[in-house]
Amino acid sequence: MQIKFASVTVDDQDKALKFYTEVLGFRKMADIRMGKYRFLTVVSSDDPEATELILEQASLPPSKRYQKERFDAGMPATAFTTRDMATEIAMLKSRGVKFRGEPQNAGPILTVLFEDGCGNLVNLVQPN
Repeated sequence: MQIKFASVTVDDQDKALKFYTEVLGFRKMADIRMGKYRFLTVVSSDDPEATELILEQASLPPSKRYQKERFDAGMPATAFTTRDMATEIAMLKSRGVKFRGEPQNAGPILTVLFEDGCGNLVNLVQPN
């Protein structure tokens, strides 16, 4: 068994697609209209066979509340890894990404949160 898809709830799929592709450098994999819904996924450009991230529209009030409460509580919706935290942060800051503080040593990892502009916090992680 493999994990093929994981998802984040976003407040606007077009805005999310732009952020995750143009800012983070991911690639669009699927964009399928399904009635009033849209199945939209991105994947890492470094590993196109990896797990696809579904950019899921927050269309139901409970989804919107859950997303906002996680964001307000400082809880990340997902995590991405990097081999070079300093370089990644510099590149993302140059593209306008808002970080929540500085990288923190958390034992086996360095970690820092950033905002995706679509209602989520993302945990950027570098293994030590």
